[in-house]
Formats: sequence, structure tokens, C-alpha cells
Amino acid sequence: MKTNILGMVKLGLILAVFAAAACLMLAFVYNGTTAIIAQRQQADLEAALKELFPDADKFEKIDGVTSQDNTVVVEVSYAAYKNNKIMGAALRVSRASYSGPITSLVGVSAGGLITGVKILEHSDTPGLGANAVSPTYFVDRAKGLTFYGQFAGKKITDPFVVKEDVVAITASTITSRAVSISVKAAGLAVQAWLIKEGVQ
Repeated sequence: MKTNILGMVKLGLILAVFAAAACLMLAFVYNGTTAIIAQRQQADLEAALKELFPDADKFEKIDGVTSQDNTVVVEVSYAAYKNNKIMGAALRVSRASYSGPITSLVGVSAGGLITGVKILEHSDTPGLGANAVSPTYFVDRAKGLTFYGQFAGKKITDPFVVKEDVVAITASTITSRAVSISVKAAGLAVQAWLIKEGVQ
């Protein structure tokens, strides 16, 4: 009987040691990968900002940019500079879509034009709403124009209405509308911020 109890205690101690070692290894891996993931996310963000403002020589995080549309949340904002002059701003915005929130990075020039749109995160249906982010889904194949690409060059005063001045993704009106509303809201938010800063 004592032998069985001692055996069980010994086994329990061995299992505890292995569990503690596994926890330490997981913590070590987590700490190592967290830094790598953060660096990758920062590199991806910088690349996306540069894509929206190719002539910018620096980007700075800014505060005080808010959406006038309560369905669109401004998560973070960056001013784009060239020769210490504000060229515009890029906003990471989020809005409810078909299967959950859709998050976009929207560039808006100081002249009131959309410089580009990058869809960052979504959970919409593959083959339908997910086409919003696809570089091979064209709303105008002859011009090679993607869904998100159609926003570049639009004025912030444009309507941004699906099936009017925005070509919808086939069978995905909700996703198309969510992105269009987000882009319009980002444009108006940047315009208001620029006016407040005395840029416009």
C-alpha cells in the first residue's frame, strides 16, 4: 500500500516538473514570437502607409480624428508628411459588415481626394464579401480595377453610394456598403481634422 502511495506521489511530482517546464517553454516562445509579430505588423503598416502616400517622407501618429458617422470607428490615425508639410492622413477604420467587422486603412489627401484603400481585416464569406480584398476580383476587368481600387482618386464630397458611384461586389451589397461608408467617413474625418489643424 505504501509502495503504491509513494509511486503515485513520485509520478505526481514528475508530472508537475514536466508541466512547469512546458509552461516555461511556452512563455519563452510566446515572448519571442510576440516581438516578431509586433515587428511584422509594424512593417506591414509602414508598407501600407507608403502605398497610400508614396511621396511621403514620414508618418506620425495623430490624435483627435473622429468619425462623424457613429457606425464607423476610427481606431488609429497617421498624418503623412513631405518636407514637414502635411500631405494628408491615413485612418484605420472599422465598421460592421456581413459576418463581423471589416477594418480598412484609408488614405485621404489634404486636397480632399481618397489616395487609396487597404482592407486589413474581415470575416466575410469567401468568394463573395471576401472579394473586397482580392487583387484578382475586378469590378472593371477592362481597366484592371479592383473593388478597393475604385476608391482611389474619388473626392470626399462624392456620394460613395453602392450601385450609383460605387460598383458593388457581386452578391455582396452589405460588404460593398460597409467599405463605402467607411471610406466616406474617413474622408470627412480627415477633412475635419485638417480644418482644425489649419491645413484647409
